[in-house]
Amino acid sequence: MNQTSISARRIAIIGAGAIGGHFAARLALAGHRVSMLARGATLQALTVSGLRYAAPDEPERPVPVNAYADCAAMGPQDLVVIALKSHALPGVVDSLAPLIGPETVVLPVGNGLPWWYFLTPGNPLHGLRLASVDPDGRIERALPLGQVLGGSVMASCSCPAPGVVRHHSGGKVVIGEPAGGASDRASDWAQVLTAAGLPTTASTDIRRDLWMKLLGNACSNPLSLITQATTDRIVDHPGTRAVFKNLLAECLALGRRAGLTLDVDVQQRIAQTRELGAIKTSMLQDLEAGRWVELDAILAAPLECAARLEFDAPWLKTVFALAGLRAAQAGLYGDHGVPG
Repeated sequence: MNQTSISARRIAIIGAGAIGGHFAARLALAGHRVSMLARGATLQALTVSGLRYAAPDEPERPVPVNAYADCAAMGPQDLVVIALKSHALPGVVDSLAPLIGPETVVLPVGNGLPWWYFLTPGNPLHGLRLASVDPDGRIERALPLGQVLGGSVMASCSCPAPGVVRHHSGGKVVIGEPAGGASDRASDWAQVLTAAGLPTTASTDIRRDLWMKLLGNACSNPLSLITQATTDRIVDHPGTRAVFKNLLAECLALGRRAGLTLDVDVQQRIAQTRELGAIKTSMLQDLEAGRWVELDAILAAPLECAARLEFDAPWLKTVFALAGLRAAQAGLYGDHGVPG
């Protein structure tokens, strides 16, 4: 299906950073009615200059989007893309109610494990509520699980200034039903996103896909935070390569214990990481920019799974402790700062 055969949809983007801006730009350029929730300098920049977007082989250009400080002015949407860092979602989720009608699809595309990950039946940890991601159940209450599609994005993007987004590489998107299996709505939205330049696959096992992404997040992100090195240097250095390898193997074993089918060769996965080149992870970008880092969904959540399964996870625990202290020393995690 090409874009000319797809009617314009009402799409809200919650999170006007790198990934949210990438989605917004592509969807707006494809003719959809895109609204972005923004605050402060980002809201001002979007209102005055539009979204300034650049991609590989595409020079920076302004993309007109509708920017709002609150959701009430946007009204019900066909799709709500949540591109916030996981720690920011509890603070805004109650305000999203005006966007969600009875047919609205909610698509979170963040890193780590989402709040809904173990809420669907058919897995060994069914019913586990991830306190590290949704401490008081606010997200679960505000976003009807039946209207949620799981999402994973494999793209390297950055937001060097308010209202400015650069897409550097990658771009694969995977979406699917939290309970697994095929669905018309996942297929429909995969076609819409693909036609807009966001190549998307409708998965029948999104939980597996999210854990596959977690493998990279849980290894590359915290190690880059601790060392302040790009991913190529992490896997080229013998010492950190060994840590990466052990952490990856442990995350694989934990996922399998949690009932997932994960056919991954550790050495091949490390080689794939190296082939990507000098990637500056989102967590390292956040450290350098003085933004709160996303350790809970990426490390604390899988450690909750490990505790419930009585699975020893010494590498995860060690890296979480080191990364947590590094971020806390910068005032970007724990009791040393306020997420924002």
